[in-house]
Amino acid sequence: MRFVSFKGAQGQAVAGVLQGEQVVDLSHRACRSILGGTAPSLQTFVEQGLAQWARRLADAKFDIEALRPLSGVQLLAPLPRPGKIVGAAFNFTDALAERKMPHPAEPVTFVRLGSTVIGPGAPILLPPDVGNVGYEAELAVVIGKRALRVDREDAMRYVAGYTAHNDVSGSDLIKGDGGNFVRGKNLPASAPLGPWLATPDELPDPYRVGIKLDIDGRPLQDGSTATMLFNIADLISYISYRMPLEPGDIIATGTPAGVAAMHQPPAWLAPGTTVTVEVEGFGRLSNPIQRGEPFLDR
Repeated sequence: MRFVSFKGAQGQAVAGVLQGEQVVDLSHRACRSILGGTAPSLQTFVEQGLAQWARRLADAKFDIEALRPLSGVQLLAPLPRPGKIVGAAFNFTDALAERKMPHPAEPVTFVRLGSTVIGPGAPILLPPDVGNVGYEAELAVVIGKRALRVDREDAMRYVAGYTAHNDVSGSDLIKGDGGNFVRGKNLPASAPLGPWLATPDELPDPYRVGIKLDIDGRPLQDGSTATMLFNIADLISYISYRMPLEPGDIIATGTPAGVAAMHQPPAWLAPGTTVTVEVEGFGRLSNPIQRGEPFLDR
């Protein structure tokens, strides 16, 4: 099942179910009996068990009044404010080969604040004082239940679903900080997510998924999760032994070859352009680039 979050009548995030080119508005009064008093929130569904909600909604008979055209809703990030995103750096073998880097012996991870997340169509804000900023098209994994010290063999049971992600990164800032990711991975409005969250049955093999990215139609990344170095189970287990993962947390699994610095000339993000991520089966995640406020003096 494919879930979305969109802006409701009062400006709040509302959960919906994608049905072709229509969205079931789960905040509609016709859906109250189906939800049984549960708030129409995708974060709540994940916390209560997204798989059980998917089964419940799959059997539901939705009133036609609850259907809205997809083109008529303002999509938000499926989880507009996750607790955290844990990213995997240097995790695609083709990207490592492109940079002439050795394979790391274990996952290289960093933490991104959930407050950096934006949805489809929302502007990525480039601070004018951080130097070159790049893109990274990624498959993202949504955690469905608390994971702490999880063995690799059990790790996939903690996956609630998948979505697409653009891990926008202040490359110059990371280099200037000696390779520390904290500031460069936490620029405001720098983590596009969406356009929808798909349950695992929609993605039976997460290691055969195409990943593409373009800027204003210019192809810049064209890879596949087949070149992922540490797989999803590896990442969940590794991270869970270093910090707890909570329902709704996200693991960004890394990016294939074609990052901005590897093009000639480099394809750094620039105001006035639009960057689009396309993870196979997850639609198109497009975001305009705009000038933001200074970041370093905050």
